[in-house]
Amino acid sequence: MSGGNAIRGTRVGAGPMGESERGETAPRSRIPYFCANGHVTTPSFANEADIPESWDCPRCGLPAGRDGENPPAPPRTEPYKTHLAYVKERRSDSDGAAILEEALNRLRASREL
Repeated sequence: MSGGNAIRGTRVGAGPMGESERGETAPRSRIPYFCANGHVTTPSFANEADIPESWDCPRCGLPAGRDGENPPAPPRTEPYKTHLAYVKERRSDSDGAAILEEALNRLRASREL
């Protein structure tokens, strides 16, 4: 089926088709970032933009730095802690025994009434 379709290859609502209609792009530079897994990411930044020291690697998610010889170390993940683990960080075993004894004494006193 040939002819008859004047807008072939474009979609409805498509914007301008070139730099002449959009304006010129800002001058850019590509900056390489290196992660601990050996991946290299090169995002482009406008020349007048502030270049960040670190960038998230799109392949593995680790932080990537600009020094290829010394990439940033992967972040240390803390294991999940239960409520009891947090309580044990704040209180010693002797504190816990004293609080338990106090609570048991109150319970026994309320039963005697």
